[in-house]
Amino acid sequence: MEATAQHNNDEFQKKLNAIYRYIQEAESFATALPVIEKEMLSLLKAERMTVYQQARNGREIVSRYKTGDDVKEIRVPLSPSSISGYVALSKRPLRINNVYDANSLKSIHAKLTFDSSYDQKSGFRTKSMVVVPIKLKNTMLGVLQVINRADGGSFSEDDLNHAIEMATVIGRKFQYDMQATQGPYDYLLVKKRITRERLKELRSKAVKEKTSLNNLLVSEAKLAPEEIGESLERYYQVPFFKYDPDIVLPSDLLKKLKISYLRANLWLPIARDEDKVIIIINDPNDASRIMEIQQVLNATSYEFRVALGEDILKYLGAGVQGAGDSEGEPSMEELVGRMADEGLTEDEGDIESSGGVDENEAAVVQLVNKLIIDAQKLNASDIHVEPSKGKKNAIVRMRVDGACQQVLEIPASYIRAVISRIKIISKLDIAERRKPQDGKISAKFQGKTIELRVATLPTVNGESAVLRVLASGGALPFDKLNLSDRNYTELERLVKHPHGILLVVGPTGSGKTTTLHAVLGHINTPDRKIWTAEDPVEITQPGLQQVQVEPKIGFTFANALRAFLRADPDVVLIGEMRDQETSHIGVEASLTGHLVFSTLHTNSAPETITRLLDLGLDPLNFADALLGVLAQRLVRTLCGNCKEAYAPSDEEYERLVHMYGEDQFHELGVKKEDIQLCRPVGCEKCGKTGYKGRTGLHELLSNTPEMAQVIAKVSEVVAIRDLAIKQGMRTLVQDGVLKVIKGQTDFVQLHKVVAAD
Repeated sequence: MEATAQHNNDEFQKKLNAIYRYIQEAESFATALPVIEKEMLSLLKAERMTVYQQARNGREIVSRYKTGDDVKEIRVPLSPSSISGYVALSKRPLRINNVYDANSLKSIHAKLTFDSSYDQKSGFRTKSMVVVPIKLKNTMLGVLQVINRADGGSFSEDDLNHAIEMATVIGRKFQYDMQATQGPYDYLLVKKRITRERLKELRSKAVKEKTSLNNLLVSEAKLAPEEIGESLERYYQVPFFKYDPDIVLPSDLLKKLKISYLRANLWLPIARDEDKVIIIINDPNDASRIMEIQQVLNATSYEFRVALGEDILKYLGAGVQGAGDSEGEPSMEELVGRMADEGLTEDEGDIESSGGVDENEAAVVQLVNKLIIDAQKLNASDIHVEPSKGKKNAIVRMRVDGACQQVLEIPASYIRAVISRIKIISKLDIAERRKPQDGKISAKFQGKTIELRVATLPTVNGESAVLRVLASGGALPFDKLNLSDRNYTELERLVKHPHGILLVVGPTGSGKTTTLHAVLGHINTPDRKIWTAEDPVEITQPGLQQVQVEPKIGFTFANALRAFLRADPDVVLIGEMRDQETSHIGVEASLTGHLVFSTLHTNSAPETITRLLDLGLDPLNFADALLGVLAQRLVRTLCGNCKEAYAPSDEEYERLVHMYGEDQFHELGVKKEDIQLCRPVGCEKCGKTGYKGRTGLHELLSNTPEMAQVIAKVSEVVAIRDLAIKQGMRTLVQDGVLKVIKGQTDFVQLHKVVAAD
């Protein structure tokens, strides 16, 4: 199989290289396409394709190369409402199995639709698509749209990767056709308006003096803004927008935006033409900002212009030095800039208790401190420091409300210094770079202790680090778990039992520890002795005896549980039943009069039972000991400040009924005409995302005499699931549908965490 795959890949590369040579030797891509069209389609295993080129007007992509008919030119605006327009706007590749599946398209973007007018006119039936951006580095040059797999099936992940490789080949030709440069100031070098050495000198000076390179090019190199603008225009392939003090900004758009937000992000809506908005931005290649802009402004289409950052700040009434600063505190970008002039210092010490950054510390130290501070401010759960290949900048991402977002790039030459600093403060061996290491960081911020669990791993590109921000504060109140009425009543009943096992299951990061501590807080009374063994101890509560297990010294969950049983407990929480030994002791403890709580990494409540039986537990004992299993996931919730209510369409209503189950939907007691769903909008409070916070989706299986008989017989998952549903359990999907109807979340987020057909 591997040999066949390698042979197929070699054949693909051989044919792709032949196409590349022909394209490069041709006068232009337009003249090359008619000759090699069949070879390209054969290589992509497709019926048709469309190649779009970025228009220099900054508002659309244009195709003059439509295959399969006589259409000479197609113009598509940069808009999330069309497939090719969305790819051009987001620079993200798409693989769509059925372009007529409206729900699938809306799961990508709420406005995304397929224009079927061409199919209707021509009689051609579009089925599936692979659509990828054509780029030169990060500069958008066009879009390749591949239509219908030739064998009638759906495109595979390999097909998507092949299309991306083809787009790279086309992009190299587009670079010459469109006279695109590879750097924002390359045209100034070509025209000999500045030397490479002088440009490097000014770049270094800009970092030292905390000003912009454009500002120095004007003030010291005596270049006109128009000259800089022409160079930027050739690089970004969109028109340059010169500062004009007479322009009146669109007040209807600006009243929705904070000036401080626009100053920090260096973009500005400059005009509105019907449903199209004209945007000036200092970096049109920044895909994340482009997507954020369309979420914030919510227009039908967009037109982009590149502008000097200084000019954008002039429109906003600010000077260059004020951009992005906060009470004199250097930004992360400024700290990254300073790294070129400062080496790693091995000073140890906590983050300043004031929350600020000490200007006297080395830039690397300040940067790591600020990453931790910003993670705390953003309520992030994880910080990912990821090296890139070769000389590419390393990436720093943070996970907020379950979604990763890039926050910073670090020069490749300084990523080792940053990783070393992280290892120093987490007391790891900085000389050992070949093995994974685990450690902890304890720091103070505004009088509060922040604890982080650190994991470093060697990758092919260098060491990577993940810092998990451990939960601080007390337990979440039981009534804040957002359980359905049935689950609340039933779980409260189960935890009142004097003995037995209650399991909370789900993947890593699904809130199992939070739920268990909420349950413990609910039953934590002076007459109960409660012991917990956790790894790590994230949430502390008065009245609990909490123990941190240390597998490295042989103090495992199983050892802790044995010790607990000699310490006169009423209730025991064991962090995870990860092996047969721990599971067996837990069952024995429950049968000897103890209430036992634990977790397991399984996908559903019924599956948990079969997993434990597979570990070798005695079916009769386990059936007798089990109280119930609560499976859960965390789903992003809509921002309560800006979410927008709307009446569902017929299609959406049918989707709700189908997902919940036609036989059970009536139990919700809702009528179609009364349902109000909600969708994201975006505001300052949610960072323009439309989502803020997360809530749980729950699936509670309760043990009954009938269920115990099924478990004792070691029945299949399906039998356990069917009986549980018959006895009142509602699945994760059903609980998710209930929370969609309540306006707490939407279909997009629900599909991200549960398999909802």
